[in-house]
Amino acid sequence: MGNIDELINKLAQDSTAVKRASHPFLLGSEWMVAALIYLAVALLLSGARHDLWLELHKPWFVAELAALAGILICTSLSAALLSYPDLHQKRSIAFSPIAAFVLFVLVMLFAWRADNPPAPLPVHSFECTLSISLVSLLPAAWTFHVMRKFASTHSRWAGGIACLFAFSVGALWLRLYEQNDSIMHVIRWHYLPMAGAGIAGMWLGKRVLKW
Repeated sequence: MGNIDELINKLAQDSTAVKRASHPFLLGSEWMVAALIYLAVALLLSGARHDLWLELHKPWFVAELAALAGILICTSLSAALLSYPDLHQKRSIAFSPIAAFVLFVLVMLFAWRADNPPAPLPVHSFECTLSISLVSLLPAAWTFHVMRKFASTHSRWAGGIACLFAFSVGALWLRLYEQNDSIMHVIRWHYLPMAGAGIAGMWLGKRVLKW
């Protein structure tokens, strides 16, 4: 019996304290704040579009920015919840990006119908997708780095949502930077590539976040 008591005492003394994991809402909020700071720095370096103040007086442009910001908020909270094995018992919030994307699609549909006569298309095309992707790389890398410290049991979804979160940061930056009023161009080269970013994130999540 004495040997058992000594063994228990030794194991108790050798144990190291485990740091308590952050609450997912706190984690998601930290990602949102970091994204806003990153967005501000990117705009400071690139500059904002010259007619931004005038554009902010257009209801559908403001609605588009608000819906895009909603995607950023929902995906940051969702990615944080998906980092936990049990989604922190908040499954409905974890899948809230679905509702955010439905709202975003409706906003863009109404904005497209309101763009009559349609604004002229810019001379460039895929360069916008490339620019958004490059700006999204740093937020995506940081988000995956943090998520690897947790034990997600939904690695595919977690990776996909993380990439959508990062892509929304880049999309917000370009919408505030690019001098462009063509809704068709924005839909085709800014927002449709989001689907590709989500699929790439699911593939990456399976390999990076699997444990």
